[in-house]
Amino acid sequence: MTTDFRNTVDQATDIRSRTPQTHAAASVSPAASDTAAHALDRQLEAVFMVADEPQSIVHLATAVGRTIAEVAASVARLVADFDGNSSFNGSETVRRGFELREVAGGWRIYVRATHDKLVTDFVLTQNPSRLSQAALETLAVIAYKQPISRGQVASIRAVNVDSVVRTLLGRGLVTEAFTDSETGAINYATTDLLLTQLGINSLDELPHLSPLLDGGTDGFEDLL
Repeated sequence: MTTDFRNTVDQATDIRSRTPQTHAAASVSPAASDTAAHALDRQLEAVFMVADEPQSIVHLATAVGRTIAEVAASVARLVADFDGNSSFNGSETVRRGFELREVAGGWRIYVRATHDKLVTDFVLTQNPSRLSQAALETLAVIAYKQPISRGQVASIRAVNVDSVVRTLLGRGLVTEAFTDSETGAINYATTDLLLTQLGINSLDELPHLSPLLDGGTDGFEDLL
């Protein structure tokens, strides 16, 4: 857990402790408060399971309709829980095979580093099903336009590509190249595995698009 995030949690706790409670708030029992916090933890877990990009505390608070202080505290609990340090009731838990990691100003679930090789081998050798047409089209866009964000790919294909990009990431065919410092959008690029699968040495060997498009490249570049 980073120092900045710990400071955020500490400040939120300090502000809450110095804020006078209303009669209604004071009347809430500890059990009810624990139940609400437990429910928030499960809500955030659900969001993290489907999130393709790191989620900021502010964005999460908006999504679940809770305060920033509550969400920051919940994220801290989930980090500790997944790491096997403590659970909701304070007892030790099993260290999970995944972790909640802070990246690019947000939080996202990642495979724990110790299991990277296992997961990579599983995806590449134990799940050899063919790519769908949608996945192939998305892969082609990334290959020719990389580095490129999911939003830009979606603009070109005119459909949502979230699940398709997840599939390509899982297959090891694309990777997260960098995160845009202004927009926070992750930009994707192809990997050496794609070159191996295509039997080429570099992306320069990809066929030219001009002969395949009406009017050459007209319209393709403008979509970005």
